[in-house]
Formats: sequence, C-alpha cells, structure tokens
Amino acid sequence: MGRIIAIANQKGGVGKTTTSINLSACIAAKGKKVLVIDIDPQGNTTSGYGIDKNNLENTIYELILGDCSIEDCLLKDVIKNVSIIPSNVNLAAAEIELIGVEKKEFILKNEVDYIKDRYDFIIIDCPPSLSMLTINAMTTADSILVPIQCEYYALEGLSQLIHTVNLVKERLNPDLEMEGVVFTMYDSRTNLSAQVVENVKNHLKQNVYKTVIPRNIRLAEAPSYGLPINLYDPKSAGSESYMALAKEVISRRRG
Repeated sequence: MGRIIAIANQKGGVGKTTTSINLSACIAAKGKKVLVIDIDPQGNTTSGYGIDKNNLENTIYELILGDCSIEDCLLKDVIKNVSIIPSNVNLAAAEIELIGVEKKEFILKNEVDYIKDRYDFIIIDCPPSLSMLTINAMTTADSILVPIQCEYYALEGLSQLIHTVNLVKERLNPDLEMEGVVFTMYDSRTNLSAQVVENVKNHLKQNVYKTVIPRNIRLAEAPSYGLPINLYDPKSAGSESYMALAKEVISRRRG
C-alpha cells in the first residue's frame, strides 16, 4: 500500500511546491509509481508539471464538491510514473462552499481511499495556511513533511504547525506522523544558513533529513519550462539534492 505524504508549512515561500514537484519526480525516476495531489489554489504544482491549469474541466475543486469522481480529474502519466490531480484558482472558493458540510475534513481521504493502492507514494502539496484544505490533506496523509527555509524566522510558525498536526492526530487521524523536516534554499556562503540548521536541529524533536536543498538557479527556472528539475537539468545541484532526498524518503520505513 502506498505511503501518503503531505508537504505542509503555513509559511509561504519555503519551497513546498518546489519540493512537491521535484521530490515526486525523483521518486518516480527511481521506478516508483507516484500520484501528486495539488491542493493549493495557486495550482503551481500543476503548472510546474507543464499542465495548463486554467483549461481543465475537472480539478480537485470539482472532486471536493462532489461534482466529479477521482477518476474524472486524474491526469495519468504526466511524466513517466507520475499522475496528477490538478488544481487551479477555483479551489479558493472551496472553503466557503464547505461550510455546513458534514465530515468535510474527510472528503479527500474518502476519495483517495479508492485509488491509493495503485501507487507507491502519494504526495500532497498543501496551501500556505492551516485551512480546511490542509486539514483534509492531514486526515488523508500518513505523515507530514515540512520544508523549512534557511532564514532567520525559520522556526516561526513551526510550533503552530506541530500543534495542528497533534490536534489532527488526536481527533481525526490517529495514525498521522511527522515525516520530518527538510531544509530548503540553503546558501553555503552564509553563516546564517548553517546557524538556522543547527538551531532547528536543537529545537526540534522531529526527524531532520540529511539532504539539504541548496539555493539553485536551475531549480528556480525549471517550473517556467513545465519540467521537474531531474528532467530540466539532471546534472544541476538542485537535481542531485532532490534525487538524494528521494532516496532518503524511499528508504525511511514507517512505524
């Protein structure tokens, strides 16, 4: 049965979408079948895989509202071994439309249950907020992977995120675990990046991945070409680091 990992951090600009696109593609490059679920209304993971997010008949928005089945909005083999449930700006309205809906925290889980056995990994890209969409991702997931930018305010908001994870675990999904923390946008030229890494390691009782994702111009360019980094520039530092992270994620056993 597939492992479901939600990539979450309510801070924006920490590398959630970059990690969702490139980790999923690099896991797939190692021969695993991967489903990517874009649950961010910005739809950047969708467009980062070269999909025109504004011309889609069925997206996760229609799925959440019950207007289509999970099969209807599944885009199969966007690249080898990667399928996607896409998103676009329509999803921003879902929060309001779900007011008063019973068991709304489990809508995504109930849909994903139908197809999860087809995949080795399911990666969910969450919006930069602790919203009902993020709660849906957390009730669906086995674990939460938190990208943290190597900057001064890195730890800000992290305790809130961990508190939310613990609440979801207590009330909605007792099997939810912290997958761990991955450092992004690491700049080896600055003392600050190294200090942030040390600071977080000292403060967190969470797993911290050994792989650190560097600041890398090729990583920043890749989405505008609609390609994950391992296809856009396989020899770049960004590609090598996400391949290393994929290897770590695959080898990490649950339990």
